Amino acid sequence: MSTAYDVRDELFRVFNDHDLSQLGLYYSASAIWVGPEGMAEGLEQIVTVYEQQLLAFPDARLTPWYKATCSDPAVTEWMLTGTHLGPFLLPCGRYLEGSRRRIAVRGCCVVRVEDGKVITHQVYYDQMELCSQLGLPRVAAMAD
Repeated sequence: MSTAYDVRDELFRVFNDHDLSQLGLYYSASAIWVGPEGMAEGLEQIVTVYEQQLLAFPDARLTPWYKATCSDPAVTEWMLTGTHLGPFLLPCGRYLEGSRRRIAVRGCCVVRVEDGKVITHQVYYDQMELCSQLGLPRVAAMAD
């Protein structure tokens, strides 16, 4: 049986390979993904979240740099790097077209697994850190 860490490691691989067709192997059909962007319920919505991330940052890569040693849930701190080449949804609801800026954003995720599949995936990162790297002043990122 896969541990939460095994499943989480496979999710990192799938993301880094940009092979979203494999997400169904690791998420339950009723999984919930929660991040700064909002909540996605079910595999279809979760795939959409990943698609939007890779559209904005087509060379995106997650690099884990700390893995907590508890067994479940799997807790990992990571660095997301990439180049902003496509539309990115801002906290205000607008899209920022590709800026060609490189990003390096620190974050953390908590993954809970049952029967070898993710049931909840929570992602935490500082949206202001990301927006500042994209060249947005604080006011512009939050205004309507």
